[in-house]
Amino acid sequence: MMTMMRAAAFVEPGRIELVDKPIPDVGPNDALVRITTTTICGTDVHILKGEYPVAAGLTIGHEPVGVIEKLGSNVQGYREGQRVIAGAICPNFSSYASQDGLASQDGGCACHGYKPMGGWRFGNTIDGTQAEYVLVPDAQGNLAPVPDGLTDEQVLMCPDIMSTGFAGAEAAKIKIGDIVAIFAQGPIGLCATAGARLRGAGMIIVVDGVDARLDIARQMGADVTLNFKQTDVVEEILRLTGGRGVDASIEALGQQATFESALRVLKPGGTLSSLGVYSADLTIPLGAFHAGLGDHKIVTSLCPGGKERMRRLLNVVASGRVDLAPLVTHRYALDDITNAYELFANQRDGVLKVAIQP
Repeated sequence: MMTMMRAAAFVEPGRIELVDKPIPDVGPNDALVRITTTTICGTDVHILKGEYPVAAGLTIGHEPVGVIEKLGSNVQGYREGQRVIAGAICPNFSSYASQDGLASQDGGCACHGYKPMGGWRFGNTIDGTQAEYVLVPDAQGNLAPVPDGLTDEQVLMCPDIMSTGFAGAEAAKIKIGDIVAIFAQGPIGLCATAGARLRGAGMIIVVDGVDARLDIARQMGADVTLNFKQTDVVEEILRLTGGRGVDASIEALGQQATFESALRVLKPGGTLSSLGVYSADLTIPLGAFHAGLGDHKIVTSLCPGGKERMRRLLNVVASGRVDLAPLVTHRYALDDITNAYELFANQRDGVLKVAIQP
């Protein structure tokens, strides 16, 4: 077996480069996975820009689809050569946080067991997936077999984008017949739209500034699409709801303007489910917040991980209830990943998600 592999490593703000690295050694609880397809996430762009700090030299990426190359001695129920995914969030399920139902905030071996975003290890605290191989820690709890007949691109959204978007709909506590507004229809927002439909929303209103994304949103289940460049979306949503406001709103961009709009259209007692990755302080407008007396709920989510979460998402894909393969709009070889980053970071050419193949 080869001893070296290619990997996309963070060098400094503004620079992610393809480098040679040793193929990781496999510990007793690990699995070495040969990557067949991965992708670039908006969080990776935050890392590239220096808005989210990681160590220099770290391999970036957290969305793996691949084949088990080697299993640790303690990992049972899997076989080498098996197609698998692992969640972007890959906790140690023996931690205090995991046993408290907060696996995404798992502090691993920390004495208190909690660390904000600690369950996110790939491309954050350990080498990630934009490489020829990735070492999956705590593989027994994090590897999920890919059902026969599903392609890499059909399941590529499961590790992060689908799990995150669905988590936004779940955290919003959408009930059958609810009216839901979703702000931003990038990949996560589109998955939130699909999740809202699956949860039984009676009307789904989506907002974006790109008509092509609004077209895809209709495929995902949107009933009303609003282009914020062409209409006052807050005014229109209040009109559509007879002034009542929506039962739940989902913010999927991470900016002050979308967060504020999501709050302004919310009914008293409604839930604002925030999925955005924010890079600046947020301000809550007094009027929209009703001086803190509107019985609003503001909830945040980091996507759930682990093999059971992945199994459920794979089941949704296998059943045909959602098809997220159209979100893959561009394909690049790993050797050309710097150009893929340039395209994705600048949102050129109608890009939604980029499939990267070693």
